[in-house]
Amino acid sequence: MKLFDVVLLTKKDFYKPKNPDWYAKQVLQEDNLLSEALKRKGLKAGRTWWDNPDFDFSETKIVVFRAIWDYFHRFNEFSEWLKKTEKKTRFINSPEIVYKNIDKHYLLELKNSGINIPPTLFISKNSASSLKTIFQKTEWKEAVLKPVVSGAGRHTYKINEANISDYEVIFKKLIYDEDLMLQEFQYQITTKGEIAFIIINGKFTHAVLKKAKEGDFRVQDDFGGTVHNYTPTNEEIKFAEQVVKSCNPRPIYARVDVFFDNLDKPAVSELELTEPELWFRFHPPAADLFAETLKKLL
Repeated sequence: MKLFDVVLLTKKDFYKPKNPDWYAKQVLQEDNLLSEALKRKGLKAGRTWWDNPDFDFSETKIVVFRAIWDYFHRFNEFSEWLKKTEKKTRFINSPEIVYKNIDKHYLLELKNSGINIPPTLFISKNSASSLKTIFQKTEWKEAVLKPVVSGAGRHTYKINEANISDYEVIFKKLIYDEDLMLQEFQYQITTKGEIAFIIINGKFTHAVLKKAKEGDFRVQDDFGGTVHNYTPTNEEIKFAEQVVKSCNPRPIYARVDVFFDNLDKPAVSELELTEPELWFRFHPPAADLFAETLKKLL
């Protein structure tokens, strides 16, 4: 008999903060909604941080990645922990999905499956080219530079011909350690925002609209972005569900971030399968659906 049916993973700062700020309170609220839903299903639910050295993961049936939002700063450490711990329990989503989804090269797989993504150029680690040379070859007016392993807007920069020299030093520092990606800037993100579709067991549950603050292009609330209720069209839902259907293996839960590109067509900016915020607080029934889905996996 295992001690836990389902354990939710967070990062240590979010485990039991003494004086939580608004950001931590959101994390706690989300985890509480899911924990309570699991308990209503008669499951033994727990919660810990992913690198807790005193937690025995062999005493869990299922472990669900939630707000492990420091893993992209500690990628090598997280990878080693994942390889070790996957032998002790069952991860949702699976390690195979997580390994693939951590690296944004997955966007190429989506493109090859017929899913629309923004024009994207991947730059290999230790590339000898300058950022200016790479940018000029694209013939784009503006672009966004970021690492292929990233989250929460880490090292995300909007560049153009006028400011590109300002980013050469940081580009050289980053490319020494990791692969980067350059994407043509999509102007409607600043006007229409970005829609986040929550998909559980292949089916749409709810959506929110993320909007950047005035003068910014990053929609994350870390940078002053705001989140709003959103009622998508049937065509938008069909697009988001098709993105998840194109995945092999199929994820148990997903968040599909969609915007309207420069040709006014829906496109995927991110497919979050590892630790996406799911905004249960905007639609609590989704937490119950997720709990029921997890129960059926036991």
